[in-house]
Amino acid sequence: MMAGASRSSAACGVAEPGPASRGGSVSSQTSRWVPSWVPRWLTLSNLFTAAVLLWAAPRCWPHVEALIGARLKEARVPVYTVTTRDGRTITPDSLRGRVVFVNVWATWCPPCRAEMPALQQLADTYAAEGLVMLGLSVDRGPANTVDAFLAERHITYPVAIVGADVIGAFGGVRGYPTSFLVDKAGVVRHAVMGPVGPLTLRPALRRLLAESVPATR
Repeated sequence: MMAGASRSSAACGVAEPGPASRGGSVSSQTSRWVPSWVPRWLTLSNLFTAAVLLWAAPRCWPHVEALIGARLKEARVPVYTVTTRDGRTITPDSLRGRVVFVNVWATWCPPCRAEMPALQQLADTYAAEGLVMLGLSVDRGPANTVDAFLAERHITYPVAIVGADVIGAFGGVRGYPTSFLVDKAGVVRHAVMGPVGPLTLRPALRRLLAESVPATR
């Protein structure tokens, strides 16, 4: 009967206590190092997981908002003037009626380099529907370094080298790359950080392209 009972309990997923459990040596050794008032779930691995989630949440949540169509709480309308590397002057007025994908990047930023092909693909795919891709480089080296970088990667959308004043007009950035999606009225609707922006902003981009141009006051 004892052997049968043991086999039955094992089949239900309850393991038979081993020698260490019978003697209580493992639990007694553990209790020596962990105070009794510490919750059993409070382990180093759980603390590490919680720290990672706290770090990632503010970075990941804007991507979720873009996917589901939630707007930024602050309706920011940036005012700026930039000169692209091919000599064009771009202002919000010159882009009115177009959806603008603004990407803040640098040549020394590996994630920025990784996402540039996806940005070029977005620019090519949606240009006929009214999308303008605008790259804002924060490089502080020679301008021809940026030019050579763009030529090597066959980047054809407009890129300007800008200072902190232009970046501040969009609300600033906490890291690179950072992307802003601006609607046809010039309002920043989404802001995300990280190289997955071209992916997570695509649904929001299509929604903004489908919106009508607001009447001028």
